[in-house]
Amino acid sequence: MLTIPRIYSPESLENKTICELGADNLKYLKQVMRMKNGDRINIFDGFGREFEAVIKNLSTEKVLIELGKTIPAAGKEIRITLAQALPKARKMDTIVKSSSELGADVIIPFDAARSVSHTTDEKSSLKTARWQKIAKEAARSSHSSYVTKISKVSSFTDMLSAASGDALKLIFWEEESQKTIKDILTDETLSGAKDFFIVVGPEGGLSKDEVSKTKEAGFISVTLGRQILKVETAAAAIISIIQYEKGIFGNRSREAKNDCL
Repeated sequence: MLTIPRIYSPESLENKTICELGADNLKYLKQVMRMKNGDRINIFDGFGREFEAVIKNLSTEKVLIELGKTIPAAGKEIRITLAQALPKARKMDTIVKSSSELGADVIIPFDAARSVSHTTDEKSSLKTARWQKIAKEAARSSHSSYVTKISKVSSFTDMLSAASGDALKLIFWEEESQKTIKDILTDETLSGAKDFFIVVGPEGGLSKDEVSKTKEAGFISVTLGRQILKVETAAAAIISIIQYEKGIFGNRSREAKNDCL
């Protein structure tokens, strides 16, 4: 049995029955997947909407598809925003890919004092576009109906102001010795948290001045423990832990418990 291709639509599919796909999807469906009129695909728009669909017109210029049955999207119990200090080279590509696959809702790249890589406005927009493309592909391959939003590269100050007042704001700092992520996630007074805003520093870590400013802005300083992770590993580890305790990786276990009641 052949796997049905899963395609991302850059336009909202709300209240639509016919959808026209662009050049990228045309090339993929025609040249890579060798599809033809009448073939079936699944299509999602990144906002939680996904449908079974049929190719109605596959030409040299465009592809028209007809939407069919709705494919139910998995529920999202929590919201995760990752504020990631710019790392060097293309490590951010890896961070975006893994964080998107793990269900981060928003990623805010920001310039930190110890960031090796600093970007101009022109390069920043190009990088943001590339990271957004990586996030779309991550959603497609991981069968998520939601696409992670990649914000423009921010200053440290603008990043702090992006956190909502209702969010549980956490800064991961290797010099923290009191609170661990386990302490936070098992704290009964914080058990109702549904919105997580997490800050991860660059290779050299955040400066003490930056850590001080985050605490003044209401962030809680936490640690993953004695193990020091590479910058491209840290965000994935943090998001995985939160998703296991509060989000997508904990759903089945909670549902199983509820079924037994």
